[in-house]
Amino acid sequence: MSTLPSSDMSTFKELLASSKHIIAVAGAGLSAASGIPTFRGTGGMWRKYDAMSLATPEAFHANPSRVWQFYHYRREKALAAVPNAAHIALARFSLESVRKQIAPNARFTLVTQNVDGLSRRALQAVQEALSSSESQTMSQPQILEMHGRLFDVTCTSKECNYCESVLNSPICESLRGTEELVEQGVIDPIIDEAELPRCSQCGSLARPGVVWFGETPHHLFVINGIVRRADLCLVVGTSSTVYPAAGYAYEVQKNGGKVAVFNLDRSEGDEDADFLFLGPCEERLPEALGLTPGEYA
Repeated sequence: MSTLPSSDMSTFKELLASSKHIIAVAGAGLSAASGIPTFRGTGGMWRKYDAMSLATPEAFHANPSRVWQFYHYRREKALAAVPNAAHIALARFSLESVRKQIAPNARFTLVTQNVDGLSRRALQAVQEALSSSESQTMSQPQILEMHGRLFDVTCTSKECNYCESVLNSPICESLRGTEELVEQGVIDPIIDEAELPRCSQCGSLARPGVVWFGETPHHLFVINGIVRRADLCLVVGTSSTVYPAAGYAYEVQKNGGKVAVFNLDRSEGDEDADFLFLGPCEERLPEALGLTPGEYA
């Protein structure tokens, strides 16, 4: 009979301090407090919309207007959002100068399934707060965005395949205002393909630069190597139902490491974790990392 995961914060902090290779695997719950809709929880996007008609290559081929309206809505949500305390805590923990005060001998990698860019914005914010001398001497923190980025736009032409970051709001004039319809659960207007986002290099139809269902996530070889070495896995704001990310915690445990789950509610498989901290990630995660405001500033 398996024992329930521990919720003892002091014991977790002792484990954190002694860990050597720490990986955090983050999902939509990390960004919930920033106003970014989640997918599978109560009120999640895949309860409101059909994922297979919006987040697959086949869906885009069949109706690029519908798919672009959905991703325009998500882009506008992300543009209006700001990193929350959980993003900031992970960003600060990724800085060696901060981390060595908490886990002196640890390396750290953040693997995020999120495409909203908030983790990178948080890291940029904490790096900008450092003195110029600190910035010059620190090693570059590692954030791996395995499902791509909302603000990347990729050419659909195999001959071109150009990808660039586009932060324009709206990304094209024909999509202006359609985010309000998507918010209401209506994706109706048929926008001519010629008026949808185009590749700036060759003029072909462009697509959102995210990884859709049925496509291969980014950085898998690198992530698999990090997972093999990890002795502590932090699972943050994910229901652990999308693979391969869902298998990373299992792999860490199989290799003798420990797993700590941070989630708003119970989720499938969390009973197998070594630690389980329920509640808003923006509260529990900074507490667990010892990075609540004012600590290790």
